[in-house]
Amino acid sequence: MATENMEAGEHAEASGHAEGHGGGHSPMEQFTIKPLIPIHIGKYDLSYTNSAMFMTFAVALTALLFGLSTKKRTLVPSRWQSISELMYEFVAGMVKDNTGKEGMKYFPFIFTLFLFILFGNFLGLLPYGFTFTSHIIVTATMAVVVFVGVTVIGFARHGLHFFALFVPPGAPLGIAIILAPLEFFSYLIRPVSLSLRLFANMLAGHVLLKVLAGFIITLGVFFGIVPFVAVFGITMLELMVAAIQAYVFALLTCLYLNDAIHLH
Repeated sequence: MATENMEAGEHAEASGHAEGHGGGHSPMEQFTIKPLIPIHIGKYDLSYTNSAMFMTFAVALTALLFGLSTKKRTLVPSRWQSISELMYEFVAGMVKDNTGKEGMKYFPFIFTLFLFILFGNFLGLLPYGFTFTSHIIVTATMAVVVFVGVTVIGFARHGLHFFALFVPPGAPLGIAIILAPLEFFSYLIRPVSLSLRLFANMLAGHVLLKVLAGFIITLGVFFGIVPFVAVFGITMLELMVAAIQAYVFALLTCLYLNDAIHLH
């Protein structure tokens, strides 16, 4: 018992020592999920966190954008109407080009997914912002929803013939026996690759920005000009990456949906 108390004391002392010597300036601190409104139901922690708050902001901004754009619909579009129409046509074109006319019935889901990720990525670049797409649990949840949804659509449309997706057309029987398990495995890891791609890009970019920002403070006004320029350049790059990652996630969803609809 005494040993356990001693170990607990040493752990607490080490934690306090770390906090007192810049532990709060860790590049990973920006990804900490903090409860804002504690909610506990039995053993379950359902607290409203900073992550949930920025998800709410993403949904609210999306609703605000399309609310402003549709408030006064005119033949000559307003600024907000032009922005929303460009987004709509961009995603609609992507869905139609990659899934055909049959895939357009799923356009609302893909459009919502694209906007949620896009606004989430952009909000994380704001001062004191929080990037909920930098958490694997968030990106994995979206990827699993896409994976399960696409699989259900595939079986609903084709029944057991959906398994033909894993057999390369025209392949000899001997080669098909080898390739079918590989195709099936690659299908199963789709949600892993889909979630990791978004998570890793958001995480790495924000860590790099935090590290370079720390150099600015450490080096001072004169010598900090170089990391400042680097931070500015990487911020512009991160804005582009934020948009590209939302596009890539939506595009891959379209490609997976195309497989489920057309089996190729």
